[in-house]
Amino acid sequence: MTMLERGGPGYPVRLEDLASPPDRLFLRAPATPEELARLLEPPIVAVVGSRSASAAGTAFARRICRELAGSGVCVVSGLARGIDAGAHEGALDGAGRTVAVLGCGIDRDYPSATVGLARRIAAAGCVVSEYAPGTPPAPFRFPERNRIVAALADATVVVEAAQRSGALITARLALDLGRDVLAVPGAPWLTGAGGSNLLIKDGALPLTEVGDVLLALGLDPGAARLPDPEVGEGAARLLAALRREPVSIDVLAVRCGLLPAAAGALIAELELAGLVLREQDGRLVPNG
Repeated sequence: MTMLERGGPGYPVRLEDLASPPDRLFLRAPATPEELARLLEPPIVAVVGSRSASAAGTAFARRICRELAGSGVCVVSGLARGIDAGAHEGALDGAGRTVAVLGCGIDRDYPSATVGLARRIAAAGCVVSEYAPGTPPAPFRFPERNRIVAALADATVVVEAAQRSGALITARLALDLGRDVLAVPGAPWLTGAGGSNLLIKDGALPLTEVGDVLLALGLDPGAARLPDPEVGEGAARLLAALRREPVSIDVLAVRCGLLPAAAGALIAELELAGLVLREQDGRLVPNG
């Protein structure tokens, strides 16, 4: 563990934009102040959203962050379940830069669902916290954590969030700091899209593809989509159908003129390639 003090070497200067900058910032080993400074070279985007996100929302966060990483953008998030985890995973999958900000002591593994991901980030990126070792997670600490996420980034992206969501706190903090906010629009009847749609109503930039983020950062939005892993012709046809509309495997088989067993084998191929996820209701959704 390394500790950075406000005003001292290695302390991120962007945090000075906050009304109450953290007095100290702890880095989880093996990260060094020099490594954190490298990771936090602009451009930087904060990507946040619901802990109980849909598989489709998490997949979208993973995809855009993989593409942002490929464009040289650092991804900052809070290492929570759902959208945060998808954002970090996408950045790592794209061999890019990512920083996770904890809402508990730097030595605490919370939540337990992201312990493996935290280890990946600590090895390839950086895990930071303003809280000393041993500090337990508590509800009031997560909004405090969010101000650091917002301050470190040039822009904040909200992928999926209800009307009462910590992601909206991060977005409003970003606006207070004069940073751009983007939100992914969702169907108005979906609870998980209420906060994102509200942000767009209030002036946030709508985000439907990675180029929207790159434009907000002043970068070339024409970066090509990263290629999918190679799959067979039949699996590729099913993936194209799912990108038009997520459906159950039975419906997909009918639409593609396949027997359920044949469709199941192709879906297994797509799942092994990491290209398809299953929602809780059994629908198949493209993973990016």
